Amino acid sequence: MEMRGMMGGFYKLSEWIMRLAVINLLWLICSLPFWFVLWAQLVSASNGQEAAAAPMILLLAVLSPFTFFPATSAMFSVARKWVTGDVDVPLLRTFFRNYKHNFKQAMLGGILYSVLFAIMIIDFRVYLHNLDNLQLLAYLFIALMVLLSISLLHFFSLLSHFHMKTMQLLKNALFLTIGRPFRSFFMAVGVIAVYLISSRFTWMFPFFFGSIIATFTFYNFNFIITKMMQNAGEAEAAESIAEEEQETKS
Repeated sequence: MEMRGMMGGFYKLSEWIMRLAVINLLWLICSLPFWFVLWAQLVSASNGQEAAAAPMILLLAVLSPFTFFPATSAMFSVARKWVTGDVDVPLLRTFFRNYKHNFKQAMLGGILYSVLFAIMIIDFRVYLHNLDNLQLLAYLFIALMVLLSISLLHFFSLLSHFHMKTMQLLKNALFLTIGRPFRSFFMAVGVIAVYLISSRFTWMFPFFFGSIIATFTFYNFNFIITKMMQNAGEAEAAESIAEEEQETKS
């Protein structure tokens, strides 16, 4: 009986490993041009070729709305299914159906985020390397990029979970980032931890890096949304009771 339980647990673990690996690979393949240019940019930076940095950043900003953002949106849609209980969802069909369904909004949101990230990265490099008296301001851009990254994760979660206009998605992503600071901090710490572990064990990047972050991020997002809905329900119930008491007194 104990052996059967162990075998069942091992089988479930192997299923989850397979799911995470498949979705991560699909994510990488569908955004391959973005990753290729990013790799080339990192190689150039490590070789001290600073002149190539700005054009590479601009090229990433152009590519990401059409490759990285739709692929990431599709990955988050699969993660949403897992977190909400549909663990046996067909991976390929779900990924590509949501890739197609959310492509336009992911692209539009991606254009805005890409422009903002490109501006901040270029400004960071300028303040850090070219303006000796203003180097401290460079770290302000790091803080802004962290907030923007958290907002981006909320954007993907909202896009996979709700039917909203693009501007509503962007506004709500910003609201969740600022309005839920402790959860946002927890999310950032979790993503950084996944990155550091993946940097230590580089084989995780092609198989688990993105899918683990998407699952963790949507789990955190789902917790926030569920809590907000519960609080709204409690507030509505309290208001209803207060109205009934007022009617009784009258």
